[in-house]
Amino acid sequence: MDIVPRSLRASPALLIRASHAPRSGPPLWRDESLLRVRAGVYTVRAAWEALKPWERYLVRVHAFASARQDAVFSHESAASLLGLPVFGHPRAIHIFDGRRSRSVTYGDVTVHTSADERTNCSIAGIRVSAIEDVVIDLARVLPPAFGLAVADAAARSFGLDTPRLLDLAAAQQTTFGARRALWALSRATPLAESPAESVSRAVIEWCGFPTPALQTEHGVDGRIYRSDFCWPERKIIGEVDGWMKYSDTDAAAAAEAVRAEKRREDALRRHGWHVARWDYAGALRVEALRGALLSAGLQPVRRSEGAALVSVGRNTRSM
Repeated sequence: MDIVPRSLRASPALLIRASHAPRSGPPLWRDESLLRVRAGVYTVRAAWEALKPWERYLVRVHAFASARQDAVFSHESAASLLGLPVFGHPRAIHIFDGRRSRSVTYGDVTVHTSADERTNCSIAGIRVSAIEDVVIDLARVLPPAFGLAVADAAARSFGLDTPRLLDLAAAQQTTFGARRALWALSRATPLAESPAESVSRAVIEWCGFPTPALQTEHGVDGRIYRSDFCWPERKIIGEVDGWMKYSDTDAAAAAEAVRAEKRREDALRRHGWHVARWDYAGALRVEALRGALLSAGLQPVRRSEGAALVSVGRNTRSM
């Protein structure tokens, strides 16, 4: 049974339709405070410029939806609406049309089709592909670490069952990206709490390190601390700072978060734990993550996978 989300992510910037503008005023294209997002659809330029790349993409998706109410969004476009990870600013708006005999791209829009039967749902007037199809489609085409992040997020947010996803992927007629999808879907877990953790887990595997335990609880000085990655037999903990761990708008809150992390790490070290820390960028660059774990005393147990490590962060589907 397909999972139907209760809501979709709203546009992070106001959209203004030219057809709704007062007839007595000047045309919207003459207003320098506005930015044309799509033919006949504008947003406030200052608001657009303040957005992160993936938020700008969501604005573009909503602009397309306002002009094409019959569109069924797929791939990154559906992921953006569903709140699944989107990496950078995807180049294309992705929609699905099962009536076509082949996929086609025109302008910044890619229309997909499939030999397999697909379902979709309509939420607040916007139609999106089934969540299962969105995850499988992206696992086929994204760099593997990013495909894993999407699958992890779907398992966490929507309770998608990994064996079912694998069965659905195996039943599809297309073989494109099948090995890539199998790798990501077979590793999906709801325990990963951020894309940074998912990407880090992929890099840890490809560097040849032992498989870590996830979200392990540690009782220290009467308090319970939880680690992102843990190798209990080696007394090593791995911690990754995600996208939103520290506030970029509240300096006092950010400073307190840093102090709390320091107190936490000091307590763990007093009890014999070695703590390795890196951030999302460090995982993408590979060497920062690898160096942190090596410095903490963790040693690889198998050969690294150089080709897979080169793929980390190289996403040609985004600008």
